[in-house]
Amino acid sequence: MPHTDISFKTSDGVTLRGWFYTPTSKSADKLSCLVMSHGFSALKEMDLDTFAEYFTTTLPINCLVFDNRGFGDSDTLAGQPRQEIIPSVQTADISDAITYAQSRDDVDEEKIGIWGSSYSGGHVLYVGAVDRRVKAVLSQVPCVNGWDNFNRLVRPDFAVATNGLFQKDRLDRAAGKDPISIPVVDEDPLKTSALPTPDSYTFFKGWAKKSNWKNEVTLRSLEAFRAYDPSAHIHHISPTPLLMTIAESDVLTPTDIALEAYSRAREPKSLHIIPGGHFDGYSGLNFEKNSRKQAEFLKKYLCS
Repeated sequence: MPHTDISFKTSDGVTLRGWFYTPTSKSADKLSCLVMSHGFSALKEMDLDTFAEYFTTTLPINCLVFDNRGFGDSDTLAGQPRQEIIPSVQTADISDAITYAQSRDDVDEEKIGIWGSSYSGGHVLYVGAVDRRVKAVLSQVPCVNGWDNFNRLVRPDFAVATNGLFQKDRLDRAAGKDPISIPVVDEDPLKTSALPTPDSYTFFKGWAKKSNWKNEVTLRSLEAFRAYDPSAHIHHISPTPLLMTIAESDVLTPTDIALEAYSRAREPKSLHIIPGGHFDGYSGLNFEKNSRKQAEFLKKYLCS
């Protein structure tokens, strides 16, 4: 599908880079735009392009896909480490991406939707609640509560040692030392990593062979993840329409935690439960079912 390289500045002056997709059939009218961002450490090449291509093939819609700051093609703030994920910063960057989309001559500024998956699936719940420019929210296999999620992934006896590492990292940074980094994934789920599940290892190691994804995040990213509760404002998304896609056997962002958050959202809302685990909506037969449902939602609420 036609797409162009784009870049835009955030409110604190960081350049983020990505792609802007347009439908094959050009329109003289301004079109709605879906702002899309990826999950924990993931890059735009890791299937976001597949979703953007599907949406712009199926609908009269533009899609803006970008790399989070400090990852892939995007810059980070001077003096700050790359490979660091701070939720409040990433959610602010999504709002800045909305501003960029609104500034374009080919975008209807009153028809902006946001799409997020996994970690950014949580981000869009927050942004959809507090940024009233958003007219549709699509949240896929979201991390909805970092505290609960962390304590599902990390054994209590391991958490004690992790707390000690958090303290050491803060002291090291204060002393001017480099921040501590950990792997995103490890083949051994008992070893230290940010996402200690076998399906996470399979997904990311597959992409490591065909992208510039790096198996590294700062330890502070994990501490920030534990403190993050993007579903706290989920009831404030309404009256903006919400579609939440949840995998029935998700162990990375557990199914029951996501369902509990969905129960607190107000109408209009839609729930789509797909078979399989966290990463099974990105490809294969699940992708067809998943993307078709999302396109129907977009057609109803953003492209009408």
